Amino acid sequence: MELITRLKQHLQGLEERSLIRRRRTVETPCAPRLTVDGREMLAFCSNDYLGLAAHPAIIKALQEGADLYGAGSGASHLISGHSRAHAQLEERLASFVGSNLEHARALYFCTGYMANLAVLTGLAAGDADTEIFSEALNHASLIDGTRLSRVKTRVYPHADLAALAALLAESKAKTRIVVTDSVFSMDGDLAPLPALLALCEQYGAWLVVDDAHGFGALGEHGRGALEHFELHSPYLVYVGTLGKSAGVGGAFVAAHEAVIETLIQKARPYIFTTAAPPALAHALLASVDIIAGEEGAQRRAHLAALVAQWNEGLQLQRWQALPSQTAIQPVIIGENAEMMGIAASLYQQGLWVGAIRPPTVPLGTARLRVTLSAGHTAQEVAQLINAVNTLERTRHEP
Repeated sequence: MELITRLKQHLQGLEERSLIRRRRTVETPCAPRLTVDGREMLAFCSNDYLGLAAHPAIIKALQEGADLYGAGSGASHLISGHSRAHAQLEERLASFVGSNLEHARALYFCTGYMANLAVLTGLAAGDADTEIFSEALNHASLIDGTRLSRVKTRVYPHADLAALAALLAESKAKTRIVVTDSVFSMDGDLAPLPALLALCEQYGAWLVVDDAHGFGALGEHGRGALEHFELHSPYLVYVGTLGKSAGVGGAFVAAHEAVIETLIQKARPYIFTTAAPPALAHALLASVDIIAGEEGAQRRAHLAALVAQWNEGLQLQRWQALPSQTAIQPVIIGENAEMMGIAASLYQQGLWVGAIRPPTVPLGTARLRVTLSAGHTAQEVAQLINAVNTLERTRHEP
C-alpha cells in the first residue's frame, strides 16, 4: 500500500539521521531510582523538581479524592464536571500566587499544553486588532497557541529586549500580547521578566508568562518566577504547571478576574473538554500546602545545593554546559549520532538522562538535558558528574 510505504520511508529517514524517538516503560513510581524495562536505573530526566510525585501525603490525598469524588468528572466544567475539589483548588491557587497579580482568579486545566492554547486563543479570539509577540525559544504549546489564535504574530529573538521594543513601538494593534517561557526548557535560563514587564506596561500589552518549570521551584515560597523577580502587575497572565514541581498533573492560569472570565467564556480548550478527575485536584491541594510550607522551602534549598554542586563539579573541554541556575542543566554535545552514543553509554552505566535532538533544538546542538530533583542525593549527582566528565575525556567523536 503506497500510503504505508511513504510512512515507512519517512520513518527510515528519521532513523538514518538519529532522530527516531523511542519510549521506555517505567514500572515504579516517579522517583530518582526507577525500574525501567526491568532494569534498575538512576534517572536525571524527570521534571519532578521537588520530588513530590510519590510523596506519601499527596498519595494519601489522591486516595481520599477518589473516595470523595470517584474516578472521573463525567463532563466539561461548564456542564456538570466542575466539582468542589476543582473550585477549592482554584481558590487556593489564586490565593497562593495572587500577591503578584491584581484581583486574581485562577482557572484549572487538564494539562499545561491546554492552558497555553486557551490563554492565547481566548485572549486573541481571532481579533484583527490583536497582535502577539512570541519569544523565539518558546515551548511548542505557546507556538501552537499563537498559530491557533488566528492573529498576526511576530517572533522576537531570544531575550532581545531591543528587538521586542521596536516591534511593540511599530505595532498599531489595540490589543498586544507578549508571551514567553519563564525558564526555557531546553536551555535552563531565565527570561528577563522584569524588563519584559516594563515594556508591556509602557506599551499597554499583556505579558503571558508560562512558568511550567518555575512554579514550585522558584521563589522563597515556591510561587515561581513572579515571586523570584518580585513582580506585581495587572498586565500579568500567569500559567503554572502542576505536573512538574507540584508532582501531580494539570495546570492553571492566574490573572485578573476579567481575564479568567474571558477564558471561561471564549477559550475552546477549556469549554470543549471533559474536566480532569476531581481526585487530582484534591491531591493538588496537599501538594500546594507542601510547596508553600517548611518542607517545600527545605526541598528548594536542597535542590539549589545540587545545582551548585553540578555547576562546580562539571569540568568540560569539548562539550558545552550551558549557564543555568535552575534544575535544568543542558550539556551541548553537537551532532545527533555522538549525542545518542553518549546517552547510550550513560544508560549502560545505569544513568538515564534525556537525549534532546532537532527539531526540539537547533541543528548541531543535540544535547543531554540533565534535570535535577530535590529527590536526588549529593552522592547521586556526584555519580553523574563523574560519568559525564569521564566520557568527555575518553570518548572520541564518531
